Amino acid sequence: MFKVNVGGIDRLLRIVLGIVLLALVFVGPKTMWGLIGVVPLVTGLLRTCPLYSILGIKTCPTK
Repeated sequence: MFKVNVGGIDRLLRIVLGIVLLALVFVGPKTMWGLIGVVPLVTGLLRTCPLYSILGIKTCPTK
């Protein structure tokens, strides 16, 4: 369905960053800007990034 273009380390960093940013909504400064963490979290979980597709970037190993 989706073309995989996010590799292992990139995926892990996206998921961690997404969780940290989302945590800002509930703890810390409690700012709604933390909701932007949904973007890296979803792209990490789905292993696809629309911006990478547009730019032709692929961080996952080729088969």
